[in-house]
Amino acid sequence: MAGSGPKIAILDYGMGNLRSVEKALEKVGATAIVTNSEEGISAADGLVLPGVGAFPKAMQKIRELGLDRMLNDAVEAGKPVLGICLGLQLLFESSIEQGGAEGLGLLAGDVAQVPAGGRKVPHIGWAEVTWKKPDQLNNGLRPGEPFYFVHSFVVQPTGEELIGTASYGGEFACVAGKGKVWGVQFHPEKSSSAGLRMLTNFKEICS
Repeated sequence: MAGSGPKIAILDYGMGNLRSVEKALEKVGATAIVTNSEEGISAADGLVLPGVGAFPKAMQKIRELGLDRMLNDAVEAGKPVLGICLGLQLLFESSIEQGGAEGLGLLAGDVAQVPAGGRKVPHIGWAEVTWKKPDQLNNGLRPGEPFYFVHSFVVQPTGEELIGTASYGGEFACVAGKGKVWGVQFHPEKSSSAGLRMLTNFKEICS
């Protein structure tokens, strides 16, 4: 059942568990729509860029659908954007994954291997998040609350974009944002009450 809150478009480019994100957004009172159309995106109050899989293939699909241009237009129009997991990585300038690829360039920095320090990769499981600064996205979240991760790569912000970090072998950036563009490396839709709190914050940003 759709919520009565702001309309949030979940961008569908064929890579990502869209249904779980949709259900979580509806649970916090948003009206969630899964779309890749210009009409759906322009009618939305905010956008979620999900993603599971490889960076180069994701960027190829995004470009084929024209979603890179639509995302740029939405950001220029002041619409809030939230990238989740691979979606966070795609917001950055480039990735070394599978020989490398250019990203959307909405946030400054690149994507590298998770600093696992000899641990098993991918990093799968719960990890505590340390907040580096207060932000609309982490409003009401306590330091050290755990979120659920599944990833082999991490972002390396070069500017003021770093909002939160976690550790797996070494410390890595897991929340970044600038202006009305944010991304999280973990899955808020699988992160219990803390994840729902963060999605509530994003819903309120979109209101």
